[in-house]
Amino acid sequence: MRCPFCRHPDCRVIDSREVDDGQATRRRRSCVECGRRFTTVEEAVLAVVKRSGVTEPFSREKVVRGVRRACQGRPVDEDALQLLAHRVEEAVRARGTAEIPSHEVGLAILGPLRELDEVAYLRFASVYRSFSSIEDFEKEIADLRRPAAGEAAEPRSGRSTG
Repeated sequence: MRCPFCRHPDCRVIDSREVDDGQATRRRRSCVECGRRFTTVEEAVLAVVKRSGVTEPFSREKVVRGVRRACQGRPVDEDALQLLAHRVEEAVRARGTAEIPSHEVGLAILGPLRELDEVAYLRFASVYRSFSSIEDFEKEIADLRRPAAGEAAEPRSGRSTG
């Protein structure tokens, strides 16, 4: 690591701490040449491999933008979108690979979005899964109406009773 002050190529680490729930490491460093101190933050880069083969860094903001479009006109606030993007990032990082196909990012969005807002979920799924007919929508709506394993067989109202 080069010193940002004198550009000397050597420094020593004085202190290291995990930040952002272990997603990054903050290091306090000291230059062996000039003695000045500085801080670095290191984080593992999560890369998304698109269908075209192009690789780009994972972006929570890109997840938020895509989901925000699906939520347009729905009662979903910005905090909920940020939390969803955080959950998606945690899910894809938990896979333990440095690169993840964009298709898997989309799959990671579907679950939390379904919990957040079923109409937005249906909008997102229709684009993501390339619905081509009314039957595709009917099948997805039937899946939404089917209770998840372990839930009571009551119609979904969109509100939590627990």
